[in-house]
Amino acid sequence: MQPNLKRLTKKAAPKRKPYSMRRRTRTRTRKVIKGKMMLKKRARRRASPRAFRKKRFLTKTVRIFSRSYQSGKAAGKEDAALYSIDQDPFQKKALNRFWMKRIPSLNITRKPWQHYADAAKGYVHGFQKAKGRHPHDWLLVPTNKSIAAIVTVKNEEDTIGAILHQLNRLPLDEVYVVVNGSTDRSFEITRNLSHAVVISYPQAVGHDVGRAIGANMAQSDILLFLDGDIPIQAESLIPFIYGIEKGLDIALNDVTPFLSSFARLDSVTYMKQFLNVALHRPDLAANSMTAVPHALSRKTVETIGAHPLIVPPKAQVLASINRLNIGIGGSINVIRRNKLREGNVGMKNKMADLIIGDHIEAIKLASERSGERLDFVDTQRKRAFAGG
Repeated sequence: MQPNLKRLTKKAAPKRKPYSMRRRTRTRTRKVIKGKMMLKKRARRRASPRAFRKKRFLTKTVRIFSRSYQSGKAAGKEDAALYSIDQDPFQKKALNRFWMKRIPSLNITRKPWQHYADAAKGYVHGFQKAKGRHPHDWLLVPTNKSIAAIVTVKNEEDTIGAILHQLNRLPLDEVYVVVNGSTDRSFEITRNLSHAVVISYPQAVGHDVGRAIGANMAQSDILLFLDGDIPIQAESLIPFIYGIEKGLDIALNDVTPFLSSFARLDSVTYMKQFLNVALHRPDLAANSMTAVPHALSRKTVETIGAHPLIVPPKAQVLASINRLNIGIGGSINVIRRNKLREGNVGMKNKMADLIIGDHIEAIKLASERSGERLDFVDTQRKRAFAGG
């Protein structure tokens, strides 16, 4: 009797896929898992936007193992044995003066600014711990000049608290909050969370008018402008302050990295870019005083006045005509984070019309000072031969 060979034969192992195919399969699986996690994260953000904003804007991880942090901490401990800030009514400002003596030896006032932030936090922690006190979340600034922050607010009860928290971390000399046309708790929250000077108007006066009001009241050397609807980490404000410290009169926000290709830009961006070209500053691209945050020097306010800030592009033209030093401070994506409102959504909206009109005013002002062609020379036409 013949044995059943088919039954006794060992089953052959399935042929494995090539390594390259297995790797592609694993990559696809990871992408699917990552995509599902992102969808869950977005769902949590939609379900509790306030909680997400609080987590995102009120907390910042301190990189205690970075070399910059450790260097700053060691310097803070050394200075704690030499100096005291207990008798000074403005302790953050006093500590900032000691910090300024340390900055040259650390070589951190340059990009990437994360190294500066780490060292500044380390210095505060080292100083406070050596004194036996709780380490604050203060963030020291690379200047001894006085600084004023000016914030315009209209119905921003969800975000103004986060903004004031970040400003309270900085050694500011003045804070002005211009509340206008608010029907929510913006005024009460501002009064409870800050020692800021609050200027309140029952009617809406506009963000630009609010900035002009704040600039007219401020007496500091550096004026830092923010809007109440965009919380920004204190760390991201350092480059604007340092820009004025190093000689800029206007430190703009560089939004160029966050723009689409030229063919896909909106009309507002085209106008901003054209104005800079007309002022012979193509290097500024589409960056404008219309965007926040930006910083001004005391010299700027004294030269052009506070009133022109009502129309930011006109103020930029006046600054250019008076040969003030205009440049880039930091780079923050305020385009993506700008709050969507009824008046700023859609291809043609009221806010876009306002900004375009501001730039038309600015171009008209520039043409009055530089001629009809804005210094662009006509070298080919012999117009006299045409008569008329």
